[in-house]
Amino acid sequence: MPMPMKCSMNMLWNTQIVDTCIVFESWHISTNSAFVFSCFAIIALGILFEYLRALQKNFDTRIALSLIKDKRRSRSRSPNPVEEEGLLTGRVLKADVGSVAVPLPSRVLRAALYGITVFLSFFLMLVFMTYNAYLILAVVLGAAIGHFIFGATINPDSILSADGKGMACH
Repeated sequence: MPMPMKCSMNMLWNTQIVDTCIVFESWHISTNSAFVFSCFAIIALGILFEYLRALQKNFDTRIALSLIKDKRRSRSRSPNPVEEEGLLTGRVLKADVGSVAVPLPSRVLRAALYGITVFLSFFLMLVFMTYNAYLILAVVLGAAIGHFIFGATINPDSILSADGKGMACH
């Protein structure tokens, strides 16, 4: 009678291939070819993550440019911003502080993209936490390939202002 396959849960660095489970018990690796296929799937998820980050940046840039254009149009019609006294400080504050409300459809799309990106980043973190050297390499390769493909341009002002997210999960 054959023994049932079991997921092994390693909390130490390992290179195990067969009987590795990736995130879910149902993603159980029982053959070498399934492991290779899983590594390619994880690389694809890493590339997708970088694509979504680039898409988010591109979408935010388009929204910002649109809002700046709309703000300039409305400024040409209205007088200069009104100066007001602060409630508690007594200092003079400008009513126009530079923030502009993002239209609801754009906010919904931005929130959806952000949620998907956060989900994918934590999913890849869980893959990383298998401590399997091959799976870790697949995550890193996917991120590197995706960054190479979708990170072909940079905005120097954004880089120099230190507003980027860096290496955080999301």
